[in-house]
Amino acid sequence: MALPIIFSIDDDPQVLRAISRDLKSHYREKYRILSTTSVAEAMESLLELQNRGDEVAMFISDQRMPEMQGVDFLQKAMKMFPFAKRVLLTAYSDTEAAIKAINDVQLDYYLMKPWDPPEEKLYPAIDELLRDWQGNYRPDFKGIKVIGYQFSPKAHEIKDFLAGNLVPYLWLDAESNETGRQISQSNNLCPVDFPVVIFEDGSLLKTPSLIDIAERIGLNPKTKQQIYDVVIIGAGPAGLAASVYGASEGLSTLLIERKAPGGQAGTSSRIENYLGFPTGLSGAELTRRAITQATRFGTEFLSPQFVKEIKLKDKYKTVVLGDGSEVNAKAVVITTGVDYRKLDTRGVEDFTGKGIYYGAASTEASSCGNKDVYVLGGGNSAGQAAMYLSKFARNVYILIRRNDLTSSMSSYLIDQIAGTENISVLGCTEIVEAQGDGHLESLKLVDLNTSEERTVPADALFIFIGAKPYTEWVGLEIIKNKKGFIETGREMKNYENFKEVWKADRDPYLLETSSPGIFAAGDVRAGAMNRVTSAVGEGSMSISFVHQYLSEV
Repeated sequence: MALPIIFSIDDDPQVLRAISRDLKSHYREKYRILSTTSVAEAMESLLELQNRGDEVAMFISDQRMPEMQGVDFLQKAMKMFPFAKRVLLTAYSDTEAAIKAINDVQLDYYLMKPWDPPEEKLYPAIDELLRDWQGNYRPDFKGIKVIGYQFSPKAHEIKDFLAGNLVPYLWLDAESNETGRQISQSNNLCPVDFPVVIFEDGSLLKTPSLIDIAERIGLNPKTKQQIYDVVIIGAGPAGLAASVYGASEGLSTLLIERKAPGGQAGTSSRIENYLGFPTGLSGAELTRRAITQATRFGTEFLSPQFVKEIKLKDKYKTVVLGDGSEVNAKAVVITTGVDYRKLDTRGVEDFTGKGIYYGAASTEASSCGNKDVYVLGGGNSAGQAAMYLSKFARNVYILIRRNDLTSSMSSYLIDQIAGTENISVLGCTEIVEAQGDGHLESLKLVDLNTSEERTVPADALFIFIGAKPYTEWVGLEIIKNKKGFIETGREMKNYENFKEVWKADRDPYLLETSSPGIFAAGDVRAGAMNRVTSAVGEGSMSISFVHQYLSEV
């Protein structure tokens, strides 16, 4: 962790060298000593230090400087580092100005020149001030900061992306957070600039795209090879498992993800029925372990990047990416999973990202402190989200169309929900309308048994209402069922056009689509079990079929 800073400024180089020398000889082990003769240079340095999250413990400023008086400099510095101790360097003739500054800038001490010997006239006073500062010092967050407005869809997208890629960040509300306001003011940020992302080196991006952020945090935006043995599209549990087994078995493996690894499972606050983890683990932790394992074996990870189409060229597959670039592969595994279905109810679209969210309970949970929160859905994802939100919210209400949760949720979750005081299940209830001014403020609900309507205050709504496969982009006459899930294996023989599109002299493998060498695994596949464990199993199994296919070509 970076040491706190003692920052000194004096336009006289000889005086500055003297104070810097004395400070370094006594404090260099516990503090960084920075100094300058220029006020302009000092202000630039302070802005950079603030953006980086560095901490200034003390300012020592000369009073008589041609660019700006020391008292005025300290007033400006206070706005960036309000808790730093403030010391004024004065000559005997400036004593009156120093005393006046005690009130004007809450001056902590004024130091007369010269201060020899420092053991008597410098160190005792500085030691006392630094002890006082250390007593109230709390280390600032070191890492990425996101500044913006709470009810901003763009800010939510960035937070979701960083959280999904397991990148620690600090959220600062530009309106309600004091640090957020300070940084915004120091950088002259306007409402049109938000959201702003400030990186650890102090640089910032205004309203950045996910691609811009990915490049800055070290995600791989470009492929390294011209051709891969297998390209896996989608980094949910199935895709991650396929990448681990593919790379570990010597296949050159590329994993492509359009958002963040982990899929819907990655956003789960707790997975308690995953084999080998009796106390459960979060989706983020499972994702972190899987990504680490895959990259250790040599998997290349490309994110955020989406696939527009797959083209066939001889026996190779050309994967066309969203930016128009192309990747060649001998085999492809589609593991794009599913998206939450959109709720087609009046007002919901208007407030999506502004109090209404699809999934993403972990990203926005901290903003739900002491508020009334609603969860729509009766599956395990909804139950896990409700349990997690109950740690923050005043009340959590689960809305379902059925009488109770027994037919749609695992019993262990039902028992946990029943034992949590601030969670209530509202059965036979549906949302009629979402209402608010700029963000969600209330929901109009209807009782399906009595048709009675009522309006309730609502600070947030998290939607988990079933899934639709992410397969709109899939072409090549790959057979899908009526709901859009990809058919594989023998099930395809039930389709009239199977013989027209299947051109191999053998039957398709169990997880193979109607295009030889292209496989599907996990939730995107028709007939999948929609469980993390089964998705991992299918992802692993798909690589064995890839091996069989590659032995043919």
